[in-house]
Amino acid sequence: MKVGFDTKKKARIEMLPLIDIVFLLLVFFIYAMLSMAVHRALPVALPTSESAKVNKQMLLSVTVDAKGAVHVDKVPVPLGSLASVLREKAGKSDNPGVLLFADRDLSYQDLFRVLDQITRAGISRVSLQAELDQGR
Repeated sequence: MKVGFDTKKKARIEMLPLIDIVFLLLVFFIYAMLSMAVHRALPVALPTSESAKVNKQMLLSVTVDAKGAVHVDKVPVPLGSLASVLREKAGKSDNPGVLLFADRDLSYQDLFRVLDQITRAGISRVSLQAELDQGR
């Protein structure tokens, strides 16, 4: 007995599974990119703001915890040598900037001591970081 094959049907590429896979890859890369956004700081309790935005053009991350301990890119640095460390890390960048993560319980005076050291390093672009206020 001869089995008849229908040779009139052409091979067809199913688009729905292809679209699903492309969508999953897109979502994966978007989440991967978002997780790589500025995470060079140590965890501190940031103050809240209704219009908080992250400026990703900055170069260095300075974290000051509630006790006044200073870290540059997760490396502890004494406050007195902060300016020299920032000058060294900024290198020959054309307009270096600093993301400043200061704990909400840090005293105002301690915050200004850190800002003075950043200014002594010759860095004028400072972005104070805050969390987005979800209460409103």
